[in-house]
Parts: sequence; structure tokens; C-alpha cells
Amino acid sequence: MTFPSEHSARRDEKTGAVVHQITAHPSINHPSYFLHSSFTPDQKAILFTSYRSGQAQLFEAGYPDGPIRQLTAGAAIHAFSPVIAPDGETVYLVRGGGLWATGRSTLAERQVIEFTGAQLGECSLDVSGEWITAACKQGGQSGIAVGRTDGTRWRVIEFPRTVIHPQFSPVEPEWIEFAADPAPRMHRVRRDGTSMECLYEHGNDEFVVHETFLGATGDLVFTVWPRAVRRMSWRTRRIETIAEFNAWHITPNRAGTAIVCDTNHPDIGLQLIDVASGRRRTICYPESSNQGTQWTKSRYALAEDWAAAVAEKQKALSWMEMATDSVYGPQWTHPHPSFSPDEKLVAFASDRTGHTQVYVVELT
Repeated sequence: MTFPSEHSARRDEKTGAVVHQITAHPSINHPSYFLHSSFTPDQKAILFTSYRSGQAQLFEAGYPDGPIRQLTAGAAIHAFSPVIAPDGETVYLVRGGGLWATGRSTLAERQVIEFTGAQLGECSLDVSGEWITAACKQGGQSGIAVGRTDGTRWRVIEFPRTVIHPQFSPVEPEWIEFAADPAPRMHRVRRDGTSMECLYEHGNDEFVVHETFLGATGDLVFTVWPRAVRRMSWRTRRIETIAEFNAWHITPNRAGTAIVCDTNHPDIGLQLIDVASGRRRTICYPESSNQGTQWTKSRYALAEDWAAAVAEKQKALSWMEMATDSVYGPQWTHPHPSFSPDEKLVAFASDRTGHTQVYVVELT
């Protein structure tokens, strides 16, 4: 199904940057999670999740001003799961306990794997596009599901606590880094299930979040909310501070020389950080509502913090499932910025108009 373009453009009132609004439908529309680019490799299209049909489905819009196409139908997808394969044609996504591959041009779907009675989370591909991993919860047991995109060699690596956004190392793809909830947060394991270890022992009062790989350096970068962006050596685990400010969701470029991030409490706009010097500049102001009561604090949510949220829905795979969660979200009210493949554009979400829409800002 194809729809007319919803594109418009304006200049940010404070920075002067050109900001493209890609969607305008009165529903929730947001790009992929900040760990992945929402653009196709040729940058001729941007993928996004939309609830315009009544439930989460995958769409794409021609960039910068092209028609909108619906790529999935049927059962709802996990809203933050889609990831684009290196070929630009295949998109992997989650429905319940199943991982699916969708063809952008053909709309043909293939089930890669199904875990009966499970719930999978957001996906991550290795650099070759041959291996994929996703957070998993099945029968009360948490872990990481990992296997080949052709449906072979799948396993679940069990873990005693909730697992959040596992990611392959871009330098040593046999390694997977993942987050655990509650603290300590950062862990790694080989994709064959061996060498499981905690990378950094810390308590609930050190609010480590949004860890990811610092591009081709192979190191890790993470936020200690709301104080600083820090870097950890993959080899020695030495930690150093890149910049001290309220960086929130962080996305490095491929070289690991720059990081784009959003901010909150206060919202000082999207920031572009030079990793070597720690200097930063404001790109634009998303003006999103940035919901979640825990972001006013500097520690992870405790039982009492969850009380109001779990009254509506029991905590499941992660906080990202809880659309009504007032502790860490809802996630679609957060910008989650990410680079385009040429790193001259940044995609983000904002509900500044009353409904979350997809935006792209030009870097100058």
C-alpha cells in the first residue's frame, strides 16, 4: 500500500539547521532504535514504525520527499526491532517469539526462527549480515537468542536477569555485548555461548545506560545518567570520561570519532560530540516530551518506582514493551537520534506536534 509524501521542511529556530519532517499522520511514527540507522544504504529511503493502521507496522518513505509504502501487515511487529541488512533489501524484525525477514521490493516474508511461547526484543546484525541476535524471554527465563539469518545454528544463551539490546562487536563479531537489568549493566559473551562475563561491576546508584560500540575502535561507550559520556577499553576495561553533561541516547559514527546524542532534564537539544576533545555543539532542538519519571533521578528504577506502571501491565521482556510505562517512557516520546550512512544526516523522533513523527536534520 502506498501513500502520498508527508514531507515538509523548516529551519531550526535556534541553530538554523534544516530539519525535514518525514511523517505527519496523527498517530505514533518513529525511526528505528538508536542503535541502528533508519536509512537504507543508498539513503534513498528511510524506514520507520507507524501505528497508523491501528498497530505497529513497518513503513518506508522516499527521502527526502517521496511516497510512503507499507512494508508489513498482519500481526503487529515489535516496534523497535527492525534492522536493515547490508544489502539494503532485507529488513529483519520481530513478531512475538518469531524473527522475520521482509523484502523491501517484493514484500515477501520469511520466518527465520520461532521460539514457542517466547518474546523476542530488538535485533542486531553483525557486520556481514549473516548472524543476528535478539533479547529473549521464554518461560520466565531470560537470555540472548543468536543464530544465522538463514535459520541455522540458533541457540538461546541463558542469563539470570532481563537482557536488553544485545549487539555484535563491529571489530570482533564473534563477541556480543549486552545490557542486563538491574545493575550491573554491561556484559559480554561469545556467540557460541562461552566466555560470559560482566564488564563493569557497579551498583544501582550508578545509572549506566545506552552502552554501544564506539565504531571501529572496538571500545564501548556509555552514559552515566545524567552526568557523563564515558568510554571503556574492550581490552583493558579502563574507563575514561569523554564529556561531562546530560547526554542520554548516544550513537557513534562508524569511525568512533563523533557521537550524536539527545538530552533531557534539561533538554538542550541534539548534541554532536567530538570524541577526542569532548567538545560539542547543538545540532537542533527536537522539542520532544521525553517522558519517563526515572530520568529525573540518577539511579535505576526500584520496586517502588515500578509500582504504578505494573499496576497496568506486568514487567515483561523490558521497559520498551510497556507503552503506558511512566518509569522509563514511553519510548516513542524520546528522540533516539541516529546517523545516516554518509553521516551527514541524523534521524530522530519527536512528539512536538502532539503525535510522534519522524524527522531528519542536516549536519553542517
